[in-house]
Amino acid sequence: MQSGGEPGGGMSASTDKGGAAVWVLALGQTVVYAGSYYAFPALLPDLVAATGWTKSTLALGPSLAFLIMASLTVWTGRLVDRGLGGEMLIWGPVLASLGVLGLGFAPSPALWLAAWALIGVAQAGCLYETCFAFLTRRLGDGARAAITQVTLVAGFAGTLAFPLGHWVGERLGGQGGMLVFAAVTALAVPCNIWAVRSLRAKARAGTEPAPTPPGVLQAALRRPAFWAIAASFGLIWLNHGILITYVLILFEDRGAASGVAAIAAACIGPAQVAGRLMLLMAGARVTTGQATLAALGGVVAASALLWLAGVAPILIFAFALAQGAGAGLMSILRPVLIAEVLGRAGFGAISGAVAVAPIL
Repeated sequence: MQSGGEPGGGMSASTDKGGAAVWVLALGQTVVYAGSYYAFPALLPDLVAATGWTKSTLALGPSLAFLIMASLTVWTGRLVDRGLGGEMLIWGPVLASLGVLGLGFAPSPALWLAAWALIGVAQAGCLYETCFAFLTRRLGDGARAAITQVTLVAGFAGTLAFPLGHWVGERLGGQGGMLVFAAVTALAVPCNIWAVRSLRAKARAGTEPAPTPPGVLQAALRRPAFWAIAASFGLIWLNHGILITYVLILFEDRGAASGVAAIAAACIGPAQVAGRLMLLMAGARVTTGQATLAALGGVVAASALLWLAGVAPILIFAFALAQGAGAGLMSILRPVLIAEVLGRAGFGAISGAVAVAPIL
């Protein structure tokens, strides 16, 4: 998985190909992640109190959404390759907002799961996978800088969600808080409409993306590098997903007050951004493989720090910094590795196939 490319690279002139549209798309990713992904862990203690359901019952919802997202990711990647990524980025947040709204009114576990099923369909078409594939298709060599821009901004999604969840949870309860997060999710719609139209207008003024050759995904599946990338990032995102889902409860179990736990959880987002900035500053001095090993080391260290926080609760902040930095690096490195090692042809379908392991 070692690559000679520089993951941080300097932002070249190609960055300007996206212009303001990339920043607006980044804002759209921030609010859709805050509203449809981080809302559950941010409100989990309040949801337990509001519904009377067990944590495991509540967690079945996002687990179902992950399974549905996984089953659709290769298909949505193919849609991006066919030029429909923009439509998914626009309509996905609409469905996600409706799903989160449904969580706020669900009177039973069955309807809770139904709302999460809708969210899973939406997330398959409007989160990082689709966004990065859309940018790769539209911007070509300029996609790396654009993806970095998106992740630098969207890294603050958790920073928005956890304090907001703590505040609205105390005042409106868990399900009432979901209504607020539904509104947050809906803010992605106007952002994505403008960004998609702007990026497509630039493409029409230049050169439209070339069609994807047939058999690209099948060829990628026969390469050991594909499975190495999928397995490595799958383990990282399994670790990160479990920890983020239960982060407030884990922090409180280690002796942190609820407010302190929310502050520590909110630090994960800035740590993600810090990790990405360090990668940019390192530039060509650090290869993609070296950066991947550093990210893995950060995640392993974070797990050790979380265990030690049982003795010294203040270490939850050190955990947040290490976990955030490691996971933040991974979110940039994955699309970079896919493009550099497996190529840009059929990027949407290949990226979707690689994503199945992390999502599951």
